[in-house]
Amino acid sequence: MGWLFLKVLLAGVSFSGFLYPLVDFCISGKTRDRKPNFVIILADDMGWGDLGANWAETKDTANLDKMASEGMRFVDFHAAASTCSPSRASLLTGRLGLRNGVTHNFAVTSVGGLPLNETTLAEVLQQAGYITGMIGKWHLGHHGSYHPNFRGFDYYFGIPYSHDMGCTDTPGYNHPPCPACPQGDGPSSNLQRDCYTDVALPLYENLNIVEQPVNLSSLAQKYAEKATQFIQQASTSGRPFLLYVALAHMHVPLPVTQLPAAPRGRRLYGAGLREMDGLVGQIKDKVDHAAKENTFLWFTGDNGPWAEKCELAGSVGAFTGVWQARRGGSPAKQTTWEGGHRVPALAYWPGRVPVNVTSTALLSVLDIFPTVVALAQASLPQGRRFDGVDVSEVLFGRSQPGHRVLFHPNSGAAGEFGALQTVRLERYKAFYVTGGARACDGSIGPELQHKLPLIFNLEDDTAEAVPLERGGAEYQAVLPKVREVLADVLQDIANDNISSADYTQDPSVTPCCNPYQIACRCQAP
Repeated sequence: MGWLFLKVLLAGVSFSGFLYPLVDFCISGKTRDRKPNFVIILADDMGWGDLGANWAETKDTANLDKMASEGMRFVDFHAAASTCSPSRASLLTGRLGLRNGVTHNFAVTSVGGLPLNETTLAEVLQQAGYITGMIGKWHLGHHGSYHPNFRGFDYYFGIPYSHDMGCTDTPGYNHPPCPACPQGDGPSSNLQRDCYTDVALPLYENLNIVEQPVNLSSLAQKYAEKATQFIQQASTSGRPFLLYVALAHMHVPLPVTQLPAAPRGRRLYGAGLREMDGLVGQIKDKVDHAAKENTFLWFTGDNGPWAEKCELAGSVGAFTGVWQARRGGSPAKQTTWEGGHRVPALAYWPGRVPVNVTSTALLSVLDIFPTVVALAQASLPQGRRFDGVDVSEVLFGRSQPGHRVLFHPNSGAAGEFGALQTVRLERYKAFYVTGGARACDGSIGPELQHKLPLIFNLEDDTAEAVPLERGGAEYQAVLPKVREVLADVLQDIANDNISSADYTQDPSVTPCCNPYQIACRCQAP
């Protein structure tokens, strides 16, 4: 009887999607009651083109290229927003900013953060028996109960916001460059735009600031050490674990320590890519050594490159947003052009995720939350709706389509923060607002509201250069569908249990380990 059952399974019959677990049980004698581990690695400001078209091998990302060849790479994967805080909030809640309340970035002096009535992925898995750890950039509130240790993470090591939001003694490369932290007891002054000289960047371990300012030159290695230690200790404990690693790379300033013998410019960014790739490689190696057969590793990015930073910004690849570029301004980070939203992504899980597969499914960072919750055999929080979906069928090679519709929220360029004025509908992309982001040359494209949206066919026009003619048959066929899905989601949000973030600012909540020292300077114990 048992052998006959196994033969049926091996013949390819899937009983409601449980083929893999049952085969594993019959072949190895091990049940799949053991919950999988999860490692989510999020790059910062990394361009889709930084890893080459379709994840072709590049000289700067050997470890990521290898991981892609051993897993599934995605070529139509999208951030949930095109700037830091909203993208991270959506990753950890599976909900767009209009639902979870986070529509723009939090500041060094922010009193609030991700609303406390929103449930994070870490909280869900913590309740399901997981050990949870977070390493890297948080940027969802650092004051009081908004700190990661109070949002479901048993362990936290990292910086509370972007690493350009505080001075350091090793400032790295920025455009324009920022000065190092002031020394001595003299008064500090912020004389340069977008530079912080009055407070140093802090490094936390759990609730304690262990270093201020952070040494950016050694931060990547510290992250690697803490991540590998967490994986080893969690694996030894016998409990399943979630590790969320939010990298500083490839956000500026670039803390490049080893430069190749080549002209300055792109070599700085390439060196940064190699440093990030090495960090990811160390984490993957530890996963392979300690928990390879039962750990799902997901790598992706928070948004596209920061074009304003010129040669220190990443590559958008073929997604150049030509329509916008011709009118001035950036079509990358902070915008809803493909360069701002389409990000590199891959899934790695030996024995579960197919090897060396390129998926064209339309997917989103929003999908991480419901997918991980389902694989962990946990339950989604009640009383709220989600914009992400469980994409396990895509990950395991059983399905390809993914989403039919994605909504890209305004994220700092044109339009109101969080508003849904860009719609991705299958191969089409409709814009109700354009402009507003600064390009490398300093230009900012004028904000334009489009009563009749610009609609691009991305299959024929990846560069988003020429919109469909408004009077043409293709445009007229797509427009009613765009209007319908947009009206539907707005009605759904109106009927949902939505949250409101507190964006109040107060200088007294600025992280500071020693207010008696200039720039809050202190040393690690």
